[in-house]
Amino acid sequence: MNDELKNNSELGSIAVLTANIFRATQTEEKLRRENVQGKTKANTTHFEVGKKVRQTIEELGGTMPEDLPTPNEDLKRLEKRVQKKLKGNHE
Repeated sequence: MNDELKNNSELGSIAVLTANIFRATQTEEKLRRENVQGKTKANTTHFEVGKKVRQTIEELGGTMPEDLPTPNEDLKRLEKRVQKKLKGNHE
């Protein structure tokens, strides 16, 4: 795999990972802020936040997650590496 494809794959993986982290944190905050109770309401909230995140990606002209290259690296490993990079940028 050439460097350009490797970099595109990595960037795609990072974009998906950060979108998922954003979706998860926003959902968690909404559940807490609105005191959502019950599994059905919580699932609906997760779906609605995810839909908004996807809508925003689309409106900004971003690439939808399913259209990004498949990562060559295990997701957990990538997540640890991205977290390490993010922490390094804030210190």
